[in-house]
Amino acid sequence: MMSMLLLLMFPVIMLGMVWVFLALLNYFGGGYYDQYGNVVHQLNVADVNYYFVQAMPWVVGGVGLWFVIAYFGNAFMVRAATGARPLERRENPRVYNIVENLTMTCGMDMPKINVIDDPQLNAFASGIDKGSYTVTVTTGLLARLDDDELAGVLGHELTHIRNHDTRLLITSIVFVGIVSTILSLVYNMLYNHLLWGGLSGGSNDRNEKGNGLSFIVVLVIGLVCVGIAYVFTLLTRFAISRKREFMADAGGAELCGDPLALASALRKISGDPGLGHVGREDIAQMYIVHPQSLKGESVMSMLNSLFSTHPDTRERIRLLEQF
Repeated sequence: MMSMLLLLMFPVIMLGMVWVFLALLNYFGGGYYDQYGNVVHQLNVADVNYYFVQAMPWVVGGVGLWFVIAYFGNAFMVRAATGARPLERRENPRVYNIVENLTMTCGMDMPKINVIDDPQLNAFASGIDKGSYTVTVTTGLLARLDDDELAGVLGHELTHIRNHDTRLLITSIVFVGIVSTILSLVYNMLYNHLLWGGLSGGSNDRNEKGNGLSFIVVLVIGLVCVGIAYVFTLLTRFAISRKREFMADAGGAELCGDPLALASALRKISGDPGLGHVGREDIAQMYIVHPQSLKGESVMSMLNSLFSTHPDTRERIRLLEQF
């Protein structure tokens, strides 16, 4: 129930961002001069609400269409981004035997199994329903973990599926991706306008300069609004995901019957985590261990690091060893 309430926060944040944007435009776009010649700004809430109601169908429709395409096309997007391919039983019967034993133990349907050609170690679960639930592993994970450790990792990923974590995470990824894309677009528009507008500004007349300044103000207001919305979406994603990693660790340890094996696997994976080459922070949210190589120096990278979906791996290992 709490996770569903948190998911409802995403569209609330989106609509709130639009209302605040319109309110700021209304506030700074109008005004009058008082008796001392100072500009006095006033917020006309009625006008803001009117334009908000007019914009709402377009916002809801656009975001809804974007969400549906991304939500139901997530399996293809994940495969395309990671280079994952189906793992045939004859190629690695060991994995199928372990997964079948684990699924029979907990009474769940067999998910699809994909593999990524990566000599380093990592794994993740994805999908939104029985037809798309998938556990993906790297070739390095299969080569360097023993059967007990591999069972612990696969049990962790199967627990994510059993708890519907993958559906929740993909939903949050889509919404964060929408806000992130809008933020990048507004930032690039502002940067390009300042760069090229500034270089050519000397040839503009007063009217064009005034229009340019007005457009810059609109972009700055938009950038602030979308930036605040982005931080709130990260906080919501953080609230959804971090606790569920601990729950998946506990579920995986219980499912495989050996918490120390999962702790050992996490220690090995954290020492050489793979899939960093994918370069997608949204995809990395699904990994059992986040590759540190994705943590760059940009503002978005720092925000993603601050609101990381993954708890500290050492703490996860410590709790498993006390399980």
